[in-house]
Order: sequence, then C-alpha cells, then structure tokens
Amino acid sequence: MLYNWLKIAFINYKKNRLSTLINLFGMTIGLTGFMLILMHWNDEESYEKWNPEKDRIYFFQSYFQKEKSYGSSIPYPFARRAAETIPEVDDFVVLNNTAAAYQITSTHGKAYQRNGYFASDRFFRFFPFRLVSGSYANPLRNAYDIAISSETANNIFGKTEVAGERLRLDHRDFIITAVYELPRENTQIRPDFVINPVESINIAKDQWGNFSYLCFFMLKKGTGPEVFEKKFKDIITARAKAVSGKAGLTPQQYIDTYGPASCLLTPLDQMNLHAKATWFSSPDFKTIFILFILSLLIVLLSAINFINLKTAQASQRAKETGIRKAIGSSRFLLAMQFLTETFIICLASYILSLALTELLLPAFNSFFNKKMVFHDWPIYFYSFDMIIFITLISGLAPALYLSGFKAIETLKGNFTRSRQGTWLRNGILTLQLIISSFFIIGALIVHQQVHYMMNKDLGFNGKQILQINFSDYSHKRPWTKYERLKTEMLKISGVEAVSYGEAVPGSSSYNFTNMMYKDKSFNAQNGAMDYNYLRFIGVPLLKGRWLSPERASDTISNVMVNEAFVKKFGWTDEEALRKEFLTGFDGKKPYHIVGIVKDHNIRGLNTEIEPVIFFHYLETPWVRSNVNNIQLKINADDMEGTLNRIRTYWQDHAEPGYPIQSCFVDKEFAKTFETYRKQQTLFTILNALVLLVALLGLFALSSLIIGQKLKEVAIRKTLGASDGDLIFGLTKQFLMITLAAVLLSMPVSYYLMNEWLKDFAYRIDMPVFPFAVSLISLMALTFAVVGIKARQAAKVNLVKYLKYE
Repeated sequence: MLYNWLKIAFINYKKNRLSTLINLFGMTIGLTGFMLILMHWNDEESYEKWNPEKDRIYFFQSYFQKEKSYGSSIPYPFARRAAETIPEVDDFVVLNNTAAAYQITSTHGKAYQRNGYFASDRFFRFFPFRLVSGSYANPLRNAYDIAISSETANNIFGKTEVAGERLRLDHRDFIITAVYELPRENTQIRPDFVINPVESINIAKDQWGNFSYLCFFMLKKGTGPEVFEKKFKDIITARAKAVSGKAGLTPQQYIDTYGPASCLLTPLDQMNLHAKATWFSSPDFKTIFILFILSLLIVLLSAINFINLKTAQASQRAKETGIRKAIGSSRFLLAMQFLTETFIICLASYILSLALTELLLPAFNSFFNKKMVFHDWPIYFYSFDMIIFITLISGLAPALYLSGFKAIETLKGNFTRSRQGTWLRNGILTLQLIISSFFIIGALIVHQQVHYMMNKDLGFNGKQILQINFSDYSHKRPWTKYERLKTEMLKISGVEAVSYGEAVPGSSSYNFTNMMYKDKSFNAQNGAMDYNYLRFIGVPLLKGRWLSPERASDTISNVMVNEAFVKKFGWTDEEALRKEFLTGFDGKKPYHIVGIVKDHNIRGLNTEIEPVIFFHYLETPWVRSNVNNIQLKINADDMEGTLNRIRTYWQDHAEPGYPIQSCFVDKEFAKTFETYRKQQTLFTILNALVLLVALLGLFALSSLIIGQKLKEVAIRKTLGASDGDLIFGLTKQFLMITLAAVLLSMPVSYYLMNEWLKDFAYRIDMPVFPFAVSLISLMALTFAVVGIKARQAAKVNLVKYLKYE
C-alpha cells in the first residue's frame, strides 16, 4: 500500500512539475528563515545559562514614578539595607564600572586591558568562573587585591599560573589573588580583571542619592522576586518618612523627587533579552519576536500555496479518488495517502532548508555580529516539529476535501458542481494577499521612518569632529591634561578647533543630577564642557549669551540650558534668565541661567530630548576630575594626512604606549540608527521573499484554474469575444480577490505599524503613500502574473477544444 502511495505521489509530482517546484521553493525559503531566526532567538536566550546559581541570582532595576522609566543603577545604601533587612536575601554584589581600561605592567611585561570591573568582594560567588590559579577564598577582600582572566595573564606573563604575582595599575600596586577562565558560553559578564573599589564603596555608604552602582541579589532557594520587590518598597517608604521632613517634602514628594519608587528583579539568565534597563546591552526582545512572527508568516504563505494548488488540482485526482472509493478504500486511507504526499514535499523542503541554512549562516552571523554554529539539537527538534505542523495545516484541508468526493458524482464528472473547493481557494488566496499587502505597507513605512531619522535636523553638526577618549587615567589632574593637549594639538596642521564636552551626541555615557526650584524637581543630564563646546558642535543660541572665560562667575554659578530644561520647569525663556535654582551637586549653591540653546539630540531619535544643564568643567571638583576626552575639528582638505599627524602625536606625546581610542561624532551618533537600519534591511528582504512566494503561487494557481477553463474560452471566442474581453474575464476574479485582500489588510497594517512607530519619540505621521502603493502594485502584479496565462489562453486553438462538440 505504501509503495503504491509513493508511486502515485511521484507520478503526480512529475505531472505537476511547476506546482511541485513552487511548493518546494516556498517551503524551503520559509523553513530557512524560520531556522535562522530561531537560532538567533535561541542564541540570545542562552546568555548566563552556564552559571550554576542562575536560578537564584536576579538583576536589580530601579523604577522612577515621575519619569515612568526604569534605571539599571541603585545607591549602595539601598542595596546594603535590603541585604540586611530582607530575610529572603542570601547575598548581594555591586559593580560601579564594567569598562575600566588600564595599562597593566609587571616585571614580565605589560598589556593594555579594556574590560576591567570594579566589584564588591562577593563577585565570584555570583559568577564562579573556572579557577585556573590562586583561590576564591576572599579574592577581593582588600583594595590591593586583583583577579585577572587567563587571557590577561597570558598577555602580561605568557602563562596562567601567576597567583601571588604583583601588577601595577594607575600608579598603584596590586597582588594577583586568582586567575580565572571566562566561559565559552554566551555571557555578558566578561571581565579582563576585577578590583574591589573599597574606598569608593566606603564613601558611598551614606550616599542615598548616588545611583552609580549596578547590583545583583542572590535570593534564598524557593523565594520569588515578588517577595523582594514588595519588601524593598517598604524600605523606600521608611527611608522617605525618615528624611522627607528635612527636605520640606512629604514622603511621596520625596520619593517622586529622588527615587526610586519601586524596583524590578529580572532573573540573571533573562537579563540579556528581558531586562527593562541594563549596563551591558539594549534588550531587544520585541525585534526578535517580530522577526520570528514574520518568519512564521512566510512559512504560512508557503502552506497556503500548497493548499491552493492541491485544491486547484482536484479535477486531476477526482476520478482516481472515485475509483479508489468504488473499490472499497475508506476516507481515512485516502486522507492518509494525500497527507503522505504532503509530508514528502515538506521533508524534501526540510532537507534543502538545512543545507541552505548552513550556507547562509556566515552572512547571517556577520549581519548580527554573532558566531552561531548549526549544531543545537533544539533547532533540529523545533524545525522538524514545524515540518509536522506544516504537513497538517497544508495537507489536512486538501486531504479532507479530496477524500470527501462522492464516488458516483466524480465518476460521472459532476464533482465540479460543488462550490466548496472554490470558496476554500478564494479564502486562502485572500489571506495570502493580505499578508503580502502587509509586508509591502510595513516595508515602506519602515523605510520612510529610517529615512526621516537619517535626514532629520539633529540640532548639531558633528561632521569632521574627531573625539579621542583618554586611555591613561594615571594623571591626578585630568583637566590640566586636557588643557595642555588643547594648546599643543591646536598646532597640528589641519586641526581647526579643539574642545571638550561631557554630553557628546551618540555617546553611551550619561550622568544625571537633580534640579530643584521651589516644589518642582526633575533629573537633568550633566553637560560639563569647555567654553566653546556648544558653538564647536554647531548648536544655535536662542536666548542670552555664551559662557565666557572673561567672566569669573561662568566657572562658579552660571550655566546654560536647553529648551527642554526650560519647559520642564514651566518657564518662558525670559523667566528662565531671571531665575535661580538648586542642583544635586551640593543642594545649597544657587545657579543662574545665562543662555538657552536649541534642543539637540544626544541619545538618539527613539528617545525624547532630555533636559540638559551645560556648565564649565571647572565649576565642580568631581566634574573636572572626570574630564575624559578631547575633541578636534579637522579641515576637510587633508583629512587623511591630518588624522595621521594626530595619531603620531598622540602615540608619541599624549599617551605613549596606549592605543588611540577615537571616533567621528557624526558616525558615532549614526550608530543609534543601526538597529532600525537592520530592521529596514530585513523588512526589505522578507518583503521580496513574501512577494516572490505569493506571486509564484498565484502564477501556478492561475495556470491551473485558467487551464480548466480553456473549453469555455474557446466557446466564447467562437461566439465573437475579443482577446481583451477574454483576458479581462479571466483576470477579473483574481483582481477582485486582490482588491478585497488589500482593503482588509489596511486597518491591520495601520494598527501594527502605528504600534511600531510608538517606539520613536520623533516619528513620521502615518503616511497614505504605502497603502496606495500596496493597492496599485499588488493589482498590477496580479494582472501581470495572471495576464500571462490569460493571454496564452486567449490564443487557444479552437479546433483542439471544440472538435468533439
């Protein structure tokens, strides 16, 4: 029986070569996309799975009610109070730097290491990397203790057995207590070395408003995060009640002003994709989920093609079905036969998709900057499950439809009188075209939004501005280092101007301070700068004046602000220039606004422009100690020569022995668009694949349906119908289905794409153009594809089809 089924199946595959190839192509493409996106998702979910304590470790995020946003930091006193007063907390660890970079030297050699962590002494209980040398018994107890990775050990010593050796960082001596090997598995925690910032933590023990620490909590077994979150809120409330009176605020006002209002714990192994805020990367679960759904839609399109083509081929299988039923075959066996034929096509597509996935994987890895390999069993398991699912959804409907033919009717040739198959084909074709229309509309809206972002006036000019970040932090007075370099680098041929700014567009480093005026308060981004910085990057002055080196007060209490700052306090520009306010710098010294500048984007166009306070870097001691870059405006005439001269000077005189870390400001800001440019590229590729699969299916379906109408065409032509009338008559049904599908897709597309646009603070209005293009293009493509077969049908040989009539 099975042999006969297979024999019949391959006879039908050969008989219907075109539809067989289209089914194979569509399912192969759909399954390949599904497997690639599934691998991407699986890779993103695999972070921190190596950690044996992952089920008890949670990443802490603060929630700020006034801003309605999450932050990834916590003041150290809050973390310590939670560990001391919440019984369900087993342990905690804090970090306040995950990108420390130093030139590390020893008697054996030296190396520049970038990814240093400043972490409290319990770090290795939370992240137990494989120990290579030394001991994990209090490896970070003292301020002079350091643990290094095996890669760092090899870079410096050429070996890993180096516990007890001495190192020198930032003019300080350290003793290596442990050498560890970073896991090969995916992890965001990859320190080149770890130091305990004992002095900083001691200072921060009473700084309840210093949100400078990232924190992980380890909960006792059997404890859920909601228990901690409830009790942490009690700590916040108790703290607010104790100190709000001194600030002249109610407890709720104190919480709204200084935060946090509550917290969120995210399991360690979900931090990469599902955290609300994190130091390490931007969680992007939404994009991955959208890509996964789109890959499923392509699979669904290929299944729709299969259903349509199978039901359209019903006339070819009707007599076969009638004869088999007449000689005693049951409907169940007939359905199983047709499902087997479907499964063979799906299995062949699966094998082809495995090969295609392996072929495309290097390009896919390059696109997402990954190193995935095709060996995870869940990918094979879930993709084969998809084969079974496709077999059922694409094979069951045709199988039930074909096996349901009545033997007597089909043997008489009357099976076509039932409208069941026609309604099924038309309904499924409509669904296919709805999906195609959505992809066209979505791709055009994504393109327009990305184009809008790329061409929007950003409020600054970062072209030809080279930012060089300091790598050598050994200088005790970094602001004097900047001032010396400013004087010397202005002498380099091709350098037109030099400046310094903390709030650099496109930078991932942000510092905020609380602003207070009477009963109003909010957080504003710090914008420490040199006098000329705002003019240096081309930000327009709207009101008042620039900061000037000729006015002593401009380094004491005078500041400039942006438009968002003024709006946040509810002032007019004139009022702002007359007001004084307090800051979180010390809470005592009043500051005076002397100038208001035009809003300009710093973070990116997916976030609203935030209030920024611009002040000279000498205004506060802790700010001038954090001067960490110098920015150069380069003449466009000899860019390459000037860059070479800058590199030579930097490596010979500015920071000998350190690599130069530089970037152009405009290119760095452009990286904030990278995610959306990738979405645009993916949408374009998926759109092309969807249209290709849909149009091939439409071509094959129209070929079968028009082929069944050739006798009707011959009769109409004999009665005098013109070629134009015949072509229009044959294409009219498909054009009406296309029109209905596009109209049905419009409200769905509008809702889904409007939800996508909500991620952008600065976005286009929902355009009409993509909807019109979708309608016109699909109607035109449908007419073109179906018209090819219709034109061939209009040239039918009358004698061939009417000679027996």
